[in-house]
Amino acid sequence: MDTAAWHADPHSEPSAAEGKSTAVVGAQQAGDGGWHPFRLLREFAIVVVVALILSLLIKTFVAQSFWIPSQSMENTLVPGDRVVVSKFTPGLFSLQRGDVVVFHDPGHWLDEPNTKRSGISGAVTSVLQFVGLYPSGDDDLIKRVIGLPGDHVKCCNTRGQITVNGVALSEPYIYPGGGTDQLKFSVTVPAGRVWVMGDNRGDSSDSRFHDNGTGQTGSVPESDIVGRADMIVWPIDRMGWLSNYSSTFDKVPKP
Repeated sequence: MDTAAWHADPHSEPSAAEGKSTAVVGAQQAGDGGWHPFRLLREFAIVVVVALILSLLIKTFVAQSFWIPSQSMENTLVPGDRVVVSKFTPGLFSLQRGDVVVFHDPGHWLDEPNTKRSGISGAVTSVLQFVGLYPSGDDDLIKRVIGLPGDHVKCCNTRGQITVNGVALSEPYIYPGGGTDQLKFSVTVPAGRVWVMGDNRGDSSDSRFHDNGTGQTGSVPESDIVGRADMIVWPIDRMGWLSNYSSTFDKVPKP
C-alpha cells in the first residue's frame, strides 16, 4: 500500500467536524473583543468618577457658580441670576476697589438661614453643590468692594457721596433712586479686611449696618471671600461680564 495515501492533502477541504470546530473558536475570539454589560458599566463609572473629580477640582481651585437670592445688588444682579466666581481673586490676583465678591457670612449677616431642601432632593442638591455641579448661594453673600485694608471710608459729603481716602465716588452702578446716605459712618478698614456695600443701597444689609464704629465688625475678612464674580451666565439674555468700574476708583489714593 502506498504510504503517501495516509497523509492529508494540504490542498484538500477540511472535514465537516474540523470546520465546525474552527468556526466555534473564531466566534469565541470575536466575542472577546465585544462589549459586555459589565465592561460597559465599568467604563461608564470611570467616566462619571473622572468628571466628578474634575468638577470638584475646578470648583475648589478655579471657578464656582452661584445664584443670586436677593435684591441687594440690583440692577447689576437680580434674583435668579447665575454668576461664575473666580477663585484666583483674592490669591493669584489682588482685590480691587469695585470688585463684586462672594463671601461667607462673616457674623450672622443673614437674618435667618435660608430654607434647605430635605430628604433625597436635599441630599442630592448638597452633593451636587459640593462637587460644583449645582450653583451655591444659600449661605453666602455678594456685594461690591468699596474699601480695601487701610482705606478711610465715609458717608457722606455734602452731595451725599461716599468718600474713600477723601475722594468722592461717582457710582454709576447704584440702583436708581437708591441713594447712599441711609446711614452715616466714618471708618478705617482694618488690615486683612474689606468694606463692602450692595449696589441697591436702599435694600442692602451690608458693612454699614453691621459695624460698631470701628470698622472691625462691619468689614469682611479676606479669608471669608470665596472669589470675585466675573460673569453672569444665566439667564441667556443677561449674560455678560461684570465690571469693577475702575474709573470710579482710579483717583482714590493709597491710604
